Amino acid sequence: MDDVVSLIDVRATYEGERHATLAGVTLSVAAREQVAITGPNGAGKTTILEVINGLLPFSSGSVRVLGESVTPSSHGLRSRIAYVPQNLFFPPDTPYLVRDVVIAVRFARASLRRFSMEADRMHVDRALASVGISDLAGRPVGRLSGGQQRKALLARAVAQEAELLLLDEPTANLDPEAKMEVAEVVARIREELGAAAVVVSHEAGPLLEASDRAVTVNNGRIADEPLSTTGAEGGR
Repeated sequence: MDDVVSLIDVRATYEGERHATLAGVTLSVAAREQVAITGPNGAGKTTILEVINGLLPFSSGSVRVLGESVTPSSHGLRSRIAYVPQNLFFPPDTPYLVRDVVIAVRFARASLRRFSMEADRMHVDRALASVGISDLAGRPVGRLSGGQQRKALLARAVAQEAELLLLDEPTANLDPEAKMEVAEVVARIREELGAAAVVVSHEAGPLLEASDRAVTVNNGRIADEPLSTTGAEGGR
């Protein structure tokens, strides 16, 4: 079976920057595997997720995800990937209920299947139950705690029936109990969907410990030896 993610000697540069953020990254992720990416601020951790998801064009190398070559027009491929960015939190006045936030991802899949609102509602109910927030379905998403908002975004991954999870600092700024809960939810999602996961984390904790392996990015490359995550920061 092919790897779910395969990056070979990938180089990528953000528009307007002179130096490459990724300077030759080679990384593979097997089916059902959870790989943690650690490293200091600015090392290229988030950039790897953006390249995998087709959000940032790469200048050289090869990127294949879920058996397809990644290009800026890989919209169908992105419907199979659940991406939770690092700083995606909803302000208190967000005019959407939790159920609305989760069901929206079903519309993105509508072009891939026959549309059925009843079936979509069933998927949403199952997704909310799988992450333990069925009782929050009718609440404004902006009124939830940080940990509850993360669970709502993970419920989207279940409703999306994602085959690959890309999680950028999903436990950042959460208390220890919420970090443990998020790690447990990610484990349940992977088991239920049979999905692989790539998790960016700058700190030791339950999500990092639950990963099958960890790689360290430093100066846009995969380091030969893991670096300590103590005191490291998030970011690209």
